[in-house]
Amino acid sequence: MLLWINGPFGGGKTQTAHEIQRRLPGSVVCDPELLGFGLHRMMPPELRGDFQDLPAWRQGVYEVLDLALTKHDGVVIVPMTVTDPTYFAETVVRLRERGHDVRHFSLLADPETVLRRLRERGIGRLLQRVGGKDAPLRRESFAVRRLDDCLARLREPEFAEHLWTDDTTVAKTADRIAVLAGLTLTPNRDGLLRGRLRRTWTSLRHIRFD
Repeated sequence: MLLWINGPFGGGKTQTAHEIQRRLPGSVVCDPELLGFGLHRMMPPELRGDFQDLPAWRQGVYEVLDLALTKHDGVVIVPMTVTDPTYFAETVVRLRERGHDVRHFSLLADPETVLRRLRERGIGRLLQRVGGKDAPLRRESFAVRRLDDCLARLREPEFAEHLWTDDTTVAKTADRIAVLAGLTLTPNRDGLLRGRLRRTWTSLRHIRFD
């Protein structure tokens, strides 16, 4: 089974994916962003746009996930924003047509909630202290510019299942996905402090400097 966790940048995809992986023995997280950054590193900086526009990225995501789903016994978890219907068809829909059990979820929230989460990122707070209150963060700025369009597209029926996350926690979102997918997670025994430290560590591990 593949769990594709969609949503805007700052919507909680990575945190939710790793929460599920932590509590679902045998599962793995496969992050298509890594392929995109690898393709960027092969290109002159001035040619680096949105890596999703590269056919090589979409084909590569399909091939790697097809291999993982064919050869790996456990659940494969993919945290990745995809809002273009054509690109969605070339990845998620194509994997379904291949015969794989693909469960897709869009994590949605009000724009104000997503903006607050972006501001609360640990690296964001650090850079703001160094550069000033309004220090530009390139990826966050890109995410903010596309936020309204991203949320509007993900509300479309083809991007269901829709999960609203404004008033819930990462652990509870993981629980909801597991129930909808027919999976059983181990109990979440994290307290408030331990959960916060775990999420901070996950964020730090996934800081991208590309």
